[in-house]
Amino acid sequence: MTPTTPQPRLVDAAALARHRARARLDRAGFLHDEARFELQERLIDVNRRFTSPAIVTPFPQIWADLLPNARVVADAETLDLDAGAHDLVVHAMGLHWADDPVGQIVQCRRALRPDGLFLATCFGGETLSELRQTLAEAEIATMGGLSPRVAPMAEIRDMGSLLQRAGLALPVADRVKKTVTYPDAFALMRDLRDMGETNALADRHRRTMPKSLFAHMAALYADRFGTPDGRITATFDLAFLTAWAPHDSQQKPLRPGAAQSRLADALNTTEFDEAAIPALDGPDD
Repeated sequence: MTPTTPQPRLVDAAALARHRARARLDRAGFLHDEARFELQERLIDVNRRFTSPAIVTPFPQIWADLLPNARVVADAETLDLDAGAHDLVVHAMGLHWADDPVGQIVQCRRALRPDGLFLATCFGGETLSELRQTLAEAEIATMGGLSPRVAPMAEIRDMGSLLQRAGLALPVADRVKKTVTYPDAFALMRDLRDMGETNALADRHRRTMPKSLFAHMAALYADRFGTPDGRITATFDLAFLTAWAPHDSQQKPLRPGAAQSRLADALNTTEFDEAAIPALDGPDD
């Protein structure tokens, strides 16, 4: 039997747990509040009563009361969810730190009953784009190279494909972009610490960085992303994923060739002929 190569780890789970344990969401929980509001709006739009919901989150103190009588479990590598036990599973603000996001979604799908709803929210691709840019430039100038400092985050178009890969139906991925201002880059980094969102990458530098690195970064940040009143801007990209456990009652796309009418007829136009050669088929000059 051929031995398998261990899957490389993106996240240092122990460091991530420490960061989350010291989080002060009473001081920096505004993005969780925004995400909760958006998820509640989506649930209202669904217009269905859920009787056995589950919530997967690293922050139960914020999310446990989102739904009445919900089962709340940690976003561990193996989720503590029973197969087919729930008609709604919400994955709240942890998917961007998952080593295997598809695996997380697959486990949520298995926990759903047929036609059960999966909802997720996490940080998406443009989150902290300003900090990424200025940190990278400052590190090159100060240290002569780059190291992993901000976790990579998926683009919204890629997140929709995760839902399909996990075997869910009717996938929808959208986002809400929030721009927040801070007095300076150091205030932003304090907020990230209070959110439990500081660097927990497995390949991060373990030694203390020189103060000059962060001073250079803060100066670049203020210069590139400063506001007229002397503050700085920071982008947070909240991604939202919606999909359903497959069921026979759901809408399905038509088979190729099954259409009963022509689009050209509906638009009162001429259908394009792929065999035509426009340069030769036009009128003579």
